[in-house]
Amino acid sequence: MPESAPPPYQIQTQSQDHDSLTLTLPLLSHSHRQRSINSTSQVAIVGANACPIESLDYEIAENDFFKQDWRTRGKIQIFQYIFMKWLLCFLIGGFVSLVGFFNNLAVETIAGVKFAVTSNMMLDRRHGMAFLVFSVSNLLLTLFAVIITAFISPAAAGSGIPEVKAYLNGVDAPDIFSPRTLMVKIVGSISAVSSSLVVGKAGPMVHIGSCIASLFGQGGSRKYGLTWKWLRFFKNDRDRRDLVTCGSAAGIAAAFRAPVGGVLFALEEMASWWRSALLWRAFFTTAVVAIILRALIDVCFSGKCGLFGKGGLIMFDAYSANISYHLADVPPVLVLGVIGGIIGSLYNFLLIRVLRVYNFIYEKGIIYQIFIACTISIFTSFLLFGLPWLASCQPCPSDAPEACPTIGRSGNYKRFQCPPGHYNDLASIIFNTNDDAIRNLFSKDAKSEFQLSTMLIFFVTCFILSILSYGIVAPAGLFVPVIVTGASYGRFVGILLGSHTNLSHSLYAVLGAASFLGGSMRMTVSLCVIILELTNNLLLLPLIMIVLLISKTVADAFNGNIYDHIMAVKGFPYLETHAEPYMRQMTVADVVSGPLQLCHGIEKVGNIVHILKTTRHHGFPVIDASPDSESSVLYGLILRAHLIALLRKKAFLSTPMRLGVDDAFRHFSEDDFAKRGLGNVDKIEDIELTDEEMEMFLDLHPFTNASPYTVVESMSLAKALVLFREVGLRHLLIIPKISSRAPVVGILTRHDFMPEHILGGGGGLIQLLHMGLTLETETAKTDPAPAG
Repeated sequence: MPESAPPPYQIQTQSQDHDSLTLTLPLLSHSHRQRSINSTSQVAIVGANACPIESLDYEIAENDFFKQDWRTRGKIQIFQYIFMKWLLCFLIGGFVSLVGFFNNLAVETIAGVKFAVTSNMMLDRRHGMAFLVFSVSNLLLTLFAVIITAFISPAAAGSGIPEVKAYLNGVDAPDIFSPRTLMVKIVGSISAVSSSLVVGKAGPMVHIGSCIASLFGQGGSRKYGLTWKWLRFFKNDRDRRDLVTCGSAAGIAAAFRAPVGGVLFALEEMASWWRSALLWRAFFTTAVVAIILRALIDVCFSGKCGLFGKGGLIMFDAYSANISYHLADVPPVLVLGVIGGIIGSLYNFLLIRVLRVYNFIYEKGIIYQIFIACTISIFTSFLLFGLPWLASCQPCPSDAPEACPTIGRSGNYKRFQCPPGHYNDLASIIFNTNDDAIRNLFSKDAKSEFQLSTMLIFFVTCFILSILSYGIVAPAGLFVPVIVTGASYGRFVGILLGSHTNLSHSLYAVLGAASFLGGSMRMTVSLCVIILELTNNLLLLPLIMIVLLISKTVADAFNGNIYDHIMAVKGFPYLETHAEPYMRQMTVADVVSGPLQLCHGIEKVGNIVHILKTTRHHGFPVIDASPDSESSVLYGLILRAHLIALLRKKAFLSTPMRLGVDDAFRHFSEDDFAKRGLGNVDKIEDIELTDEEMEMFLDLHPFTNASPYTVVESMSLAKALVLFREVGLRHLLIIPKISSRAPVVGILTRHDFMPEHILGGGGGLIQLLHMGLTLETETAKTDPAPAG
């Protein structure tokens, strides 16, 4: 078939009378173009609410006003700008490390009191009262976390990593970085983790770090009187994006005390745009986190942290034994990676199904959100308290490296209901905090105290509870549950192999955690470094690399990474690094929608107000009359926010005359066009204008970006997607291939690249796509049917 007539895409669907029919959709046919009004606004589920979302302006608007502003800046101001970037990175690292330390301190204290009281009652043989105290305290902590999240900030629910990842891709979801979200994330995470739910605090720490970074980049707050000039250096989306990237790296560094792993995590998983200068600042931020955490841990080593112990509880501090392995030990490791990939992909599949069910239930009201959380909390308490009764009591080993049995504190030898001199191996990991369970599983001293049945029961329990617990409306992370589940699976394999391998059980636990992480989260480099920093053993590097590569490769054959799935469930218009195959068969003109709204270089105020009130566009092409012909030429692009700023200032012209840059500087300052803080977006409805002002004029030339990105209408959609994502655009102008036509054909925005928009005209296409069906290109033997 010739290139001008590409093959149609065909799918099978069902008509209303259940007769099978074939729907032929020539994607290049102009008759199938979208006819809806083009807008960057979409709707996504943020927390438990459906909210409108917008895109971010990562592109700098290089208008005459901006250029003149930079020309007038001296060396001192440029130095202040650079110095403030490094200073804010230092402050972000300092605050995130303090929050991470006190989060761990609070969790260990609250959980420590709960387990100490329960253990004392178990020693007195008051088993019923011990269960009542354990379950009621868990229920109250869960209830508190859910209530503050549901009523104060639903955007704080979940781990927060999908929201931050979408933001760094250019998606501006409301309230994800607000002060109330930050406070709920901190308090709710402490409460949820302390409630013995199988949830982690690493994901919430990433969100917390990003919130702190975003608030530092807000440029102060008029509401709280923080209006110092030195805070107003970064009132644009590009600089805030860099700060949020550093904040996300600091969050991982504080959660695992893994500074290099935090930088690589931000690079591999979070950021859609990266450059060397950002790498330096992110590394500096995580270094600050590591130094401050080390200083705080030294304080705890003196015993001044109460139930927090001597500081080791803040992170895992798991030290594997010095290992030596041979070629015969590699096949079990390969099998471990394959099974980890299969289990990880199954984990993702089940988790997404559970989240969809939860979202359906949560639409009925907050009372259902509370009911689900309470049910899961009670179910979790029954399992954590009841399952250790199934395990038999083991006699304490004579060469135990610590006190046996362990009473009222963390350790490998929990007594639970056993007689003196005996311990319950299942209680040592299941009736404990997740951090302590991981440390026990990773411990090189725990050689033979765990039975095979214990590991199997613990693995199945964590696998199920982590899936059920993540979807509650409370701050909850996935990193720690995946690590503890994978570690139990790895230790199970190690015990199963027994003397047939030279590798220790603790090493198999580390490799199992790596395989499950790779199978679920699909990261390689960052996870490898994080695990190495956790275990503090560089000898594990080759084995961990092999396990991660195999588990990721196997899991990729089944589904995508868990955070991408969650973003899809929430409805975030995330731009992937690759283009779908059908995009190469389409041009940008095939997906552009209208009507297109234009502004003239000198425009009447009334016309601008009418355009802003009747459309939701956030960017408008500005055209001028050509001096050589009667047709118009494209001058540039002006943002909606800048038009509203011009109207708010009311520096109108009585006659349609050109305004010079010096005149513009007399009426406006750079603060007038700076990005507003959270919740401070001006609306056209808030501006009151008289009839006389509506007849006046505005010169848009000094404020119009005269060099916007443009593509010709014949460019393929796949090529345009690469440009749009790599540069970080919000608007991409389409110009005609023939100069005699209108100067602008249309504007591409983020949602124009979404399958829901491109294929929306096909009726049931989107529903079939959500069901997992794929479009297949059929080799056409005849010409396609005529359009229409």
